[in-house]
Amino acid sequence: MAEKSVDRATQEMLRRAKAEQLETAWDRWEIQQPQCGFGQLGLCCRICNMGPCRIDPFGNGPKRGVCGADADTFVARHLTRMIAAGTAAHSDHGRDVAHTLLMSAQGKGGYRIKDPLKLRKVAAEFGIGPDSKSDVEIAQALAEKASAEFGQQEGELTFTRRAPKARQEIWRKLGIMPRGIDREVVEMMHRTTMGVDTDYKNILFQGMRTALADGWGGSMLSTEMQDILFGIPTPLRSRVNLGVLKKDEVNVVVHGHEPLLSEMLVVASRDPELLKLAEKNGARGINIAGICCTANEILMRHGIPIAGNFLQQELALATGAVDAMIVDVQCIMPALASLSQCFHTKLIATSPKAKFPNTDFVEFREESALEVAKEIIQRAIENYPNREPRRVQIPDATMDLVAGFTSESVFRFLGGRYRATYRPLNDAVMDGRLRGAVGIVGCNNPNITHDWGHLTLTKELLKNDVLVVTSGCAAIAAAKCGLLRPEAAYDFAGPGLREICETVGIPPVLHVGACVDNSRILTTLIEIVGEGGLGDDFSKLPVAGSAPEWMSEKAVAIGFYFVASGVLTHFGTPHPILGSKNVTKFLTEDVEKLVGGKFAFEPDPHKAAKLIVEHLDRKRAELKLREPMSATASK
Repeated sequence: MAEKSVDRATQEMLRRAKAEQLETAWDRWEIQQPQCGFGQLGLCCRICNMGPCRIDPFGNGPKRGVCGADADTFVARHLTRMIAAGTAAHSDHGRDVAHTLLMSAQGKGGYRIKDPLKLRKVAAEFGIGPDSKSDVEIAQALAEKASAEFGQQEGELTFTRRAPKARQEIWRKLGIMPRGIDREVVEMMHRTTMGVDTDYKNILFQGMRTALADGWGGSMLSTEMQDILFGIPTPLRSRVNLGVLKKDEVNVVVHGHEPLLSEMLVVASRDPELLKLAEKNGARGINIAGICCTANEILMRHGIPIAGNFLQQELALATGAVDAMIVDVQCIMPALASLSQCFHTKLIATSPKAKFPNTDFVEFREESALEVAKEIIQRAIENYPNREPRRVQIPDATMDLVAGFTSESVFRFLGGRYRATYRPLNDAVMDGRLRGAVGIVGCNNPNITHDWGHLTLTKELLKNDVLVVTSGCAAIAAAKCGLLRPEAAYDFAGPGLREICETVGIPPVLHVGACVDNSRILTTLIEIVGEGGLGDDFSKLPVAGSAPEWMSEKAVAIGFYFVASGVLTHFGTPHPILGSKNVTKFLTEDVEKLVGGKFAFEPDPHKAAKLIVEHLDRKRAELKLREPMSATASK
């Protein structure tokens, strides 16, 4: 099983799945081989009913679709529709959070504002002054203005004003400054309809504008309003991997992406009456654990342990110990519905946007959030006696971690309580103790050994004095390997990074949250530029981004908003664009001259680390910074 995953718990459960003839994502991936070559190259078009059309990449078959569209148009349309879908997913998340903030202001649902200081800070950006208003009044005004950004037709999104002025001017000059979140998604879908836009560059520019509406709109709104409602995360300790499930407790696994219900599930799991009910049904307690990005959200605010990342969702059920898995939206495998019936597990869907045949459905409504959460926990408790002890197999695999870093917490852990500043971070880059910083984010994919891409790239960067920040399933991979512990600096970090970690007491890899929280990376870059000494724009910084094991359309949207923000962005496998030489060249070369960022595609994480380090060194040379400490030590 080593070829499928580097994670010991995953290997154990894959052996179990094989022994019990349980189908997993790896099995289905193998059955799909060989996958469609036209689709991988982006040379298949299904947009209208004259098709599906394909273009022969070898030159012997069709050169155009029935409508006359060529390979450049095929590829650009398909890619930008992926951006639109990814932006819609993250932005719909933000819309729901804005609605919940409004419900909170109206006294509904049991939510309350946990960070009034951030409320007032963000409200001020929207032109909402205190004027002797209460927190509730300010929250209502902010929720209404934030919601309006989705349907806004003209102007610019509020948070784009956070970007350096030089970056804003680039966006305006290129005509890619996002106007309204929904408007950009709709226009993207319109432009890629048969008979509309066929200029691949024009299509890609709208793709960048749509992605910016995600990173500087929907995603950033999600993160900021979640902080207001649930509190800004602060570094805390917890544990990770399938071993966090308990043999003698009711195991409730939350899976998905929106923390609105999971926050209440945490509250409900501590309800004295439900704890008594659990004891009455023979359990010693109620154990909440997470999968995917919902896991990251409740980890960094409550210390709730994480059971695993994307490719472990089926394996969690295969332990036979999960009494209920609660799902909302995004990254939920339809296969869970049939797999749950092989065990006693109740799969409970909660969103009208994501229903699954043959599962329980308990609709989540913000106005009755706590009542819904209690009902779900009660169902899990009542299912506990149906567990078959002889079929329970929980891997003995867990790891300590420290999670919950934010752009705000950097001020504190570097400058202290009374001198909060980014100056030590900028100084560390300038004097060579830090070569630079890289965000490693994204999913898992069975087309690469599970967690291997994330971990290999991360370790290679650490030894080159590169600080790594991580989110989503990549963060969970790093956590399982022990890279989210301060002690990891001794084993993996270069001399400069190790010195910083020892001094400050931080891990060499900083957990910043769920995939929607990649906006925290942007706000950190804002602070670095604002502190001074490293240029006036993101494109000047020795930084990069990477998604070594990407799977979702959301990853494409994230990649595009980082590239459009001026950041080199690496993907482990290419987007479906290689069927067009023009689109490939534009995204990996030419676009850098326009926006300062570009894509790099490299499946080998060793080679990817080399190209990223070379990029960081080029940026350092342009800034005339001294040679990194790790480079000096290796001579």
